[in-house]
Amino acid sequence: MCFHPTLHNKFSIDPPLMEATLPELPLDILMDIFTLLEIPDLVRAGSVCPSWCSAYTSLCNLGQYKQSQTPCLLYTCETDSESDARLYNLVEKRSYKLTLPEPPIRSRYLIGSSNGWLVTADDRSEMHLLNPITMEQIALPSVITLQSVAPILDETGAVYKYNFWTRATHPPRTFALDELRRYLHRKAFVFYDTSAERYIVVLIHNPRGQLSFAWIGDNKWTWLPPDRYFHDCVYKDDLLYAVAGQGEIFAFNLRGPIVTEKLIVDVAKDYIWENIYIVQAPCGDLLQVWRLEAENGYGGDVDNATYENHTGKIDIFKVDTTAEKLVKINSLVDHVLVLGLSQSLCLSTEEYPQLKANRVYFTDDDQLYLSGHKNNRRDIGLFDLKNNSIEELVSPQLWSNWPPPIWITPALTELCPTKVPPYPTPASTSQFYYPASLRAAYIFFCITIISAYLISWCSIL
Repeated sequence: MCFHPTLHNKFSIDPPLMEATLPELPLDILMDIFTLLEIPDLVRAGSVCPSWCSAYTSLCNLGQYKQSQTPCLLYTCETDSESDARLYNLVEKRSYKLTLPEPPIRSRYLIGSSNGWLVTADDRSEMHLLNPITMEQIALPSVITLQSVAPILDETGAVYKYNFWTRATHPPRTFALDELRRYLHRKAFVFYDTSAERYIVVLIHNPRGQLSFAWIGDNKWTWLPPDRYFHDCVYKDDLLYAVAGQGEIFAFNLRGPIVTEKLIVDVAKDYIWENIYIVQAPCGDLLQVWRLEAENGYGGDVDNATYENHTGKIDIFKVDTTAEKLVKINSLVDHVLVLGLSQSLCLSTEEYPQLKANRVYFTDDDQLYLSGHKNNRRDIGLFDLKNNSIEELVSPQLWSNWPPPIWITPALTELCPTKVPPYPTPASTSQFYYPASLRAAYIFFCITIISAYLISWCSIL
């Protein structure tokens, strides 16, 4: 895996002069320790000294770094450059500045986040995947391969506008290159299919919340009927589950020459008032979540320039796939939800102790509202399910209102993996071998030392 040369600088500063006191550890022990670190600490550790850098590089190149990451909030600031973003770390309660590749992040629409990857739309409404940690960027198939979009060419044969069909029986609407993204893109996801051993991108788009998908490496989008005003998706057991506006859940098998579909849950409600999400719990169950905006008079005598969305209510249901119905649950107990333009998540506070149990971490995710009210304050916070109250994520607000902040779970994942070298062989056959019990104790001891070192490093900020 090749990293952008500034990767280490994202999470590091000049370290204190402690190298002489660092433990001299075998490469395999260091790699075992580094697998337990979250990405900011991992990258900082990799920039400490040559031996730690070697362990960091080997760990990443061999794909052995699997540590679960706490979601972060990615946002921009007015005081930063057009290409800079910030990553607010919920564990450390601090932000890191990231300088991202062109086109500038502030010129893009953020339409999704999954598995450490952002999905963005540029000023030609074309989509890219971007990993803000590794700086890798991948172009997705052109929007003109979507069923409802056609290019309009100028006299040189270049695309200069788009035709966009909202209904097959109506004439198309014409949009400028940078205008289409406001009406076309709704939400996008990056999933991994374990059977196909490939990544796939799923797009919810207009008209009528349709679904299209493309495997990484494809040159066009494939449309998925029916068009049911889909709101959210999750990938479970190599099937795509998509929830529509009235609570219907469909399962799609996207592998093979013919896509198959099955209705899992039929219409659950009569009207589309809420934003609806589908999420997989750590135990494997599917949850359906309804998020309702508070009554605040939008559409009446309000000032659109100052109007603010506010989450008023969140209902959670377990999906009973056997009975094909939804069962309401009143508490997440020791779990949390993460909702927004990102992939919806359900996390255990036992695995993520820095998160507050029985809360919903949320951001704004109504694309049409967001793009039409770029300067309005965003609806971001924690919803306490016990007393239906909202807590600020951080105060004062750190972020610009456009592009809207989005959750991202940092990852070092490559979507187009290359061959990696074999695991390095020991320098000598007489190299000391640690018994399992001693190895565990030694690793725990070294983690204590390394943690203390990294804490002392951060304390000089």
